[in-house]
Amino acid sequence: MKAIGTILLLIGLAGTVFFGIEAINNSETFSFLGVDVALSSANWTPVIISGVIAVLGIVLLSVKKKKLA
Repeated sequence: MKAIGTILLLIGLAGTVFFGIEAINNSETFSFLGVDVALSSANWTPVIISGVIAVLGIVLLSVKKKKLA
C-alpha cells in the first residue's frame, strides 16, 4: 500500500505541475480602458484529475494496516 501511495502521489504532483504550467501559459491578456485583463482558454480537467490522484496517494500513505490479534 505504501509503494502504491508513493507512486500515485508522485504521479499526481508531477501531473499537477506539468498541466498547471501548461494551463497558465494558455492564458491571453489584453488591455481594456488601461486595465490588463487575462482570459484563460485552458482545459483545467487534467489539473483537477492530477490533484485528485495526488490526494489519493496521500490517503493511501496515511492508512495503516490493522493488526490481527
